[in-house]
Amino acid sequence: MAASLPKKILGASVGHCVHLAGILNFLKLAERSGYETLTLGPSVSLERLAEGIKTHNPDIVAISYRLTPEVLDKLLSSLEAVIEKNRWQDKTFVFGGTPPAAEVAAKSGLFEAVFSGLEPREKIVAFLKGKIEEARPKEIPPQNLVDRIQYKAPYPLLRHHFGLPTLKETVKGAKELALSEAIDVISIGPDQNAQESFFRPEEMKKGQDGAGGVPLRKSEDLGAIHDATRCGNYPLLRCYSGTRDLIKWAEMSLKTINIAWGAIPLFWYNHLDGRSERSPSESIAENQEAMRWYAEHKIPLEANEAHHWSLREAPDTIAVAAAFLAAYNAKKAGITHYVSQYMFNSPSRTSPLMDLAKMMAKIELIESLHDQAFVTIRQTRTGLASLSPDPDVAKGELSSSSLFQLALEPKIVHVVGFCEGDHAALPSEIIESAKIIQGVIKNCTLGTPRLLEDSRLIKRKEELVAEAKYLLQSIKELASEEVEDPWTDSHNLAQAVKIGLLDAPHLCGNPYAAGKVTTQLKDGTSVAVDPESGKTLSEKERISSLLGSSD
Repeated sequence: MAASLPKKILGASVGHCVHLAGILNFLKLAERSGYETLTLGPSVSLERLAEGIKTHNPDIVAISYRLTPEVLDKLLSSLEAVIEKNRWQDKTFVFGGTPPAAEVAAKSGLFEAVFSGLEPREKIVAFLKGKIEEARPKEIPPQNLVDRIQYKAPYPLLRHHFGLPTLKETVKGAKELALSEAIDVISIGPDQNAQESFFRPEEMKKGQDGAGGVPLRKSEDLGAIHDATRCGNYPLLRCYSGTRDLIKWAEMSLKTINIAWGAIPLFWYNHLDGRSERSPSESIAENQEAMRWYAEHKIPLEANEAHHWSLREAPDTIAVAAAFLAAYNAKKAGITHYVSQYMFNSPSRTSPLMDLAKMMAKIELIESLHDQAFVTIRQTRTGLASLSPDPDVAKGELSSSSLFQLALEPKIVHVVGFCEGDHAALPSEIIESAKIIQGVIKNCTLGTPRLLEDSRLIKRKEELVAEAKYLLQSIKELASEEVEDPWTDSHNLAQAVKIGLLDAPHLCGNPYAAGKVTTQLKDGTSVAVDPESGKTLSEKERISSLLGSSD
């Protein structure tokens, strides 16, 4: 059993080092973790340090040094003599400094922990909680989503999708990601052949292996990725659900990678998006059946739904209503932990403030479903289509988007590689993207403006909630009296798409959708407009015109 946490830490900048910022930041973290802290200040000689240790009898002595590494080497030799003379080998000494100074400190063997400023803040907190690797055997982080969130708190989990054109590259890259400890969740992305035809190999399209992801061809391929990641921070694994045979995919993913959570759409993976040869009505029913499978196996579920509409430039109101319908169906299927994804920057020219308004409207409707048997886990992400192919510009866009996302206090941040506007991310680029997000998170922990209290945001959020409720009621009224629950009836939901209650400009020409809605970006929002006048249409006006024209 691990020893109880020490109660007192004494800090000092030693030698001629006058830099106190690092040691004071460490002591602030220690105070938040329940320690009593004391500091001797800057430029502390070893004689003064020894006197301080004798006077205060700390459990941990934290020293910092940010000057010449060669001088530090001599200073630490003298410190070793002081420790031996006073028989302080039972005390815990820790060091903080620049990377070159930290390298010297690590080689000295005097310190139980050495921090260079390159490690994430949560690693320092983990040390303070008694979880440092050198102090006890390697602790494997929790291997289920709910406990992993608690383990990482107060910081969000970082997730990234990953799948390279060959299995060998993917296995090697997955191990690199695990060893980097930059990512908490790896989402395995199979190629399109696998997503659609893994269980029907005779239907795979020749020449398309590796298109869009890793060419998984047998269950052992997933097992190989899992085995490669049992190192580093032991990341959670999940896998795209496949675009058909969803339950078979779920069963295989649970067996091979202990899938952290499933991700299933409500309206998609059919003729609407061209990802399978199913009708919307068929796919909705099968997607609901897969939701019930995850519920029966007590696995959290994400319905990657609302952003599919926004990526097709649907009005924000439709995206908000679709987000609610997805969560509603998950709850009705028996899901208890629902991963609610909020994709920003979709459509790509949406303003940050109006993005937050749209997300808050979704949150208000979705979280109205909360009860003892149903809770949501907020997950945010940057919109893939919003990233520039110029990597330097994209890094700025990724940082900016992430800053606004953190206003929602997500438990998971779905990191999108800065390079994705040009090519699928390699391990090194995923690690760099994750570190960019870590930097944003680090700064946001210092305090941010209260963006969600902006009056313009609140006004837009309230508009969207009211409009979405009108649309949802219209979908309900579309069903015949014999339909028990119009919001879960697959035929009624498919009909809502067919006649255009749920619609997007990119669905034009699709025989299973209306494709009639015209949208514009106005003041940073995506709204339905009259195609002739350009006048913004309320849902009442849009639906009245729609139903009138369909008579």
